[in-house]
Amino acid sequence: MVRGGGPSAAEEEAAMTHRITAMLDTHPGDLGTIDREALAACIEACFECAQVCTACADACLAEGMVADLRACIRNNLDCADVCEATGRILSRRTGADPGVTKAVLEACLAACRACAAECEQHAEMHEHCRICAEACRRCEQACERLLATLG
Repeated sequence: MVRGGGPSAAEEEAAMTHRITAMLDTHPGDLGTIDREALAACIEACFECAQVCTACADACLAEGMVADLRACIRNNLDCADVCEATGRILSRRTGADPGVTKAVLEACLAACRACAAECEQHAEMHEHCRICAEACRRCEQACERLLATLG
């Protein structure tokens, strides 16, 4: 625990991963051969990235140089939408189509890669862009890891 009695960020992340894994473990259907650890990590990374990208877009809109951040805002919002959809699709395991799963992971990976690259261009000037780029890179890596397990 951190001062103030609340859980640390690491404790919160571990708790979220535990809840996602617990939901996967309680699923009554056969989830097949998918790597549950990689799946849980990817779902978590997708939802985190969606939230961070949404917050970054909002922060960009509050900047005085908003016109210079137009591409960043667009990438943030596109990435947030793709990550949210990916996390939701990955959470639904009943009758999952492997082709759709791969396609959505590839789309998420591409959106995260593009958003991270754009945010990295503004990271020295805007802390929210630095944080967003990091979240996008984590999600990109989680998608790559899950894709690698799917064959």
